[in-house]
Amino acid sequence: MKKGKIIKVSGPLVMAEGMEEANIQDICQVGEIGLIGEIIEMRGDVASIQVYEETSGVGPGEPVVTTGEALSVELGPGLIAQMFDGIQRPLAEFMDVTKSDFLVRGVSVEALDRTKKWHFEPSVAIGDEVISGDIVGTVQETKVITHKIMVPNGVKGKVLDIKAGAFDLNEVVYTLETENGSKELTMMQKWPVRRGRPIAKKLNPGEPMTTGQRVIDTFFPVVKGGAAAVPGPFGAGKTVVQHQIAKWSDVEIVVYVGCGERGNEMTDVINEFPELIDPNTGESIMERTILIANTSNMPVAAREASIYTGITIAEYFRDMGYSVAIMADSTSRWAEALREMSGRLEEMPGDEGYPAYLGSRIAEYYERAGLAIALGSEGRQGSITAIGAVSPPGGDISEPVTQNTLRIVKVFWGLDSILAQKRHFPSINWLSSYSLYLTEVGKYNDEILKTNWSAMVTKAMSILQEESQLEEIVRLVGVDSLSEKDRLTLEVAKSIREDYLQQNAFDDVDTYTSRQKQYEMLHLILTFGDEAQKALEMGSYLTEIMDGTSKLRDRIARSKYIPETELEKFQQIKTDIELNVKEIIANGGMTNHA
Repeated sequence: MKKGKIIKVSGPLVMAEGMEEANIQDICQVGEIGLIGEIIEMRGDVASIQVYEETSGVGPGEPVVTTGEALSVELGPGLIAQMFDGIQRPLAEFMDVTKSDFLVRGVSVEALDRTKKWHFEPSVAIGDEVISGDIVGTVQETKVITHKIMVPNGVKGKVLDIKAGAFDLNEVVYTLETENGSKELTMMQKWPVRRGRPIAKKLNPGEPMTTGQRVIDTFFPVVKGGAAAVPGPFGAGKTVVQHQIAKWSDVEIVVYVGCGERGNEMTDVINEFPELIDPNTGESIMERTILIANTSNMPVAAREASIYTGITIAEYFRDMGYSVAIMADSTSRWAEALREMSGRLEEMPGDEGYPAYLGSRIAEYYERAGLAIALGSEGRQGSITAIGAVSPPGGDISEPVTQNTLRIVKVFWGLDSILAQKRHFPSINWLSSYSLYLTEVGKYNDEILKTNWSAMVTKAMSILQEESQLEEIVRLVGVDSLSEKDRLTLEVAKSIREDYLQQNAFDDVDTYTSRQKQYEMLHLILTFGDEAQKALEMGSYLTEIMDGTSKLRDRIARSKYIPETELEKFQQIKTDIELNVKEIIANGGMTNHA
């Protein structure tokens, strides 16, 4: 440890002298009450320290003590279903210790419970050779997650001793004979948050992550190991989109980082998630969820650390071979913390006052996502899918945070305030959004569903684009100027928009749609369009078709409420469409209009 002395306090930034033996990224105890801080800059013996707690009342002359360790997270059994703050202090335990609803300064709480016993089941035997990343045993952490105890990075050797039984995180569970002698190891390890955990190899992702949200899965899919951005103005539904993905995506672990957003949004997560049942496992969604909370009324500097805390925990579960999704809500608030610290360091500002290194910091974060082969002799594959909300002021996506994000991610879900005002949710604009994974996902779905998924999606998107062009003509000269074929296109596009893309997050059935049901729903709408087109070609009038199919179109609109267990009903509706249109043709077709 090295002691220094505070010479200046500027908000969350503290400058201390006499720190010549300290290093950048060292954790410090600042002031008489021991606030947690991290050295972010060194000039001679003067250290600039980013303090993760409120600094009011701390002044020059008070001591600063370095720990010699980087900001790290504890990794081991007990992470799942917990809520931590930005520097991994468990908020429930913190409240029990401090007897306060607020973050009391200078209080240190261990991230993982040291007293709880976990049943450890070995998967290697005495005499086995193991290397970094090998699984030596398992702990059943929750009903759905088996926690795999891995050999820490940089350690390898022969197993001298290993035993089954109930252990806490301080007890030795196995011993290795290494080059440097015997090494006793527990079920817990630590990792510095600003350094990505090593992997054996990075792979190109190809398997889609099913979110249950039709507009995403059909038109703008993201793959397991991909990266997506959700920019949008205030009130457009960024948080709801992320909550829906966290609830229903077919990943095994979800890390949700509430970074600088309002506290009531995290309260919604705490209240809702335990009551929701994961359709993939049949258990509570909290059985696979980890929450990192650093809301807008919590220390600004810790907001910057919270995203790194979340991605490090995600990497740990990826190394076990799990598919992980990490939600960051929102990266704009994280960037604001960077801007504040940069301003206090008096660095040369970049665009709109953000630091010049904003783009590289955003890239570093998203680069830690991906599909990878983990370390170890087993060759496990795991993935991290990173989904970041961006909150550009007024929805202006030309601002620096959005633009730097879009340079990195391959999926853009652009939220539209006009759609939100019309109560069309998710308010993802189908004309401005895009996914660079669409081709790969289309091929994957064609093989899995044994259908013409790609062709169907292409056709539906072309109808929506054609609708946009026709609406310009309608605004100029009116709908009467359109041909009956074009008016039918508008009707089919309206059905795609209102019956398919619009989804009710508060309806028990409509909140989640499986990939098979998505196919059935969209196929139903396009089948109606094709059959109506045939009727037009046979001489029927559009008014006759629309009047004669009003009840049928109502059934198509209500098909979103058909439960996943009753998908056979879609086939009956398709049959009824064909029969209904044939009847219209027979009653009012070319014979009557000759």
